[in-house]
Amino acid sequence: MLLKYQGRYPAMVMVIAATVCLAVANGSYADEAGSRQPTELGGKHVAFLVGEGFQDAETFMPMAYLLNRGAAVTVIGIEPAVVTAYNSKMTAVVEKSVADVKVGDFDALVIPGGRSPDRLRQHEEVVIFVREFFEADKPIASICHGPQVLITAGVLEGREVTCFADVADEVTAAGARYVDEPMVRDGNLITSRIPEDIPQFSAAIAEALIE
Repeated sequence: MLLKYQGRYPAMVMVIAATVCLAVANGSYADEAGSRQPTELGGKHVAFLVGEGFQDAETFMPMAYLLNRGAAVTVIGIEPAVVTAYNSKMTAVVEKSVADVKVGDFDALVIPGGRSPDRLRQHEEVVIFVREFFEADKPIASICHGPQVLITAGVLEGREVTCFADVADEVTAAGARYVDEPMVRDGNLITSRIPEDIPQFSAAIAEALIE
C-alpha cells in the first residue's frame, strides 16, 4: 500500500503512518509475508472501500489496528488508482475495483468517512457490491459519512445506526433509527460518528471478525 503525506497536522498523520508502516514491516499486511506471527485475526481478510476525498484517520487507524492483529487488508474502490484524503495530502492506493472482487473474498467491509462515500455511492457497481455484502450477513463497518453508501444501497430500513451528525437526517429518512453514541452495532452493521470514536469502532470490527 502506498502511503504519502504533505501538508497540515503532521503529528497525527505521522502517528497514523508509523503505525501502518509498522504493521506492514511486521508482515501483517500481506498473506505472502511469511514472517507474520499468528494472531486472533489471522486468516481474516478485510476490504476497505475508499475513494477520492477519504478521511485519513478513519481509514488508516482502523486499518492499522486490524493489520496489527493479523488481518489481511485490501483497499477497493471504483477503479485502481491513487486517491487523496480531503483533510490532508495523505494518499492511498486503491488496489482493486469492486468489479474485480467478490463478496466471498472478504470477511468484513469497512467504509471510512470523509467526502469519499458520497462519491462512491454514485457508482452502481459500488452500491451493488455493498448491498450484496449486507445480504450475505457479513460485518459492514462505516464511520462518519460512511453510512451514505449504506443509504443508497437501501439496507438501513429498521436498523439502529450512528453517523456524523450532518448525515443523521438522511439516515433517518432511509428508515433507520439514529443514535448519538460512539459506536452502535445492530446485527452485521457497525457504525460510528467521528475520528474520536475510532478506538471503539476498530475494536467492534475485530470482535465481529472473531465471532
